[in-house]
Amino acid sequence: MGHQTVLKNNLLKLPALTLITDSQRLPTNRFFDVVDAALSGGVDAVLVREKQMDSARLLAFASTLRELTHSHGAKLIVHTQADIAKAIKADGVHLSASEINQVPAIREWLGTKEMTLSTSCHNAIELDFASKFGADFSFLSPVFITQSHPDQLALGVADFKKAATTSLPVIALGGIDEENRNQLEGFSVAVISAILNSDDPKTTAAALSL
Repeated sequence: MGHQTVLKNNLLKLPALTLITDSQRLPTNRFFDVVDAALSGGVDAVLVREKQMDSARLLAFASTLRELTHSHGAKLIVHTQADIAKAIKADGVHLSASEINQVPAIREWLGTKEMTLSTSCHNAIELDFASKFGADFSFLSPVFITQSHPDQLALGVADFKKAATTSLPVIALGGIDEENRNQLEGFSVAVISAILNSDDPKTTAAALSL
C-alpha cells in the first residue's frame, strides 16, 4: 500500500488519508466539528492551507487543529509558513511547486529531522525536481477534475500512476471521492471537497480510507 511507504527520514510513514483545509466553505464551529468527525473516521493527516489568513489568525487556527490532530493521533502539516509550523510543533511543512527549490533552506532553518517537507507536483518533471531537492513526499495533482480548479486539465488515473513510479513517495490529490477512490487502491490520497462538503464526514473518511 502506498501509505505504508517509509519516508526518507525513517521517522514517519506517508499518511493514508490527508484532509486539506478550506475554512471558508463552512462556519467556524461547523468546520472544526467536520475535521473532528473526519479524524474519527480515518483521516490521519491535516494539511493547513489557508492563504487568505494573516499570520495571527493562522496561528490561532493551526493551534486549534494541532490540538485536534493530537487528540486523534494524526499528523498536522502547514502550507508554506514554516514559522507557524515550528511555533505549534507541527509535523511538517508543505510547499507549492514554485517553492520546491526552497526545501533545503527551510529544512536547515527548521533545524530538526523530525518534521517532513512535502511539495505540490503536477507532473513527472516536478516530482524529479522535488526528489533532487530532498522533499520527503509530494502531492501529485489533479488526478481528476476538481471543484477548486475546474479548468485545470486532469492527469487521469493512468498518467497519475505512470508519473508516480518514482522513488519519491506520492499522495494522490484532485477530485477524489467515494466513487472513484477504488481506482487509486494502493495509493495514499488527499481530499478537500469530499469531506468538507459531506453530510457525514466520519463515514466519508472511513470510505476513503482504503
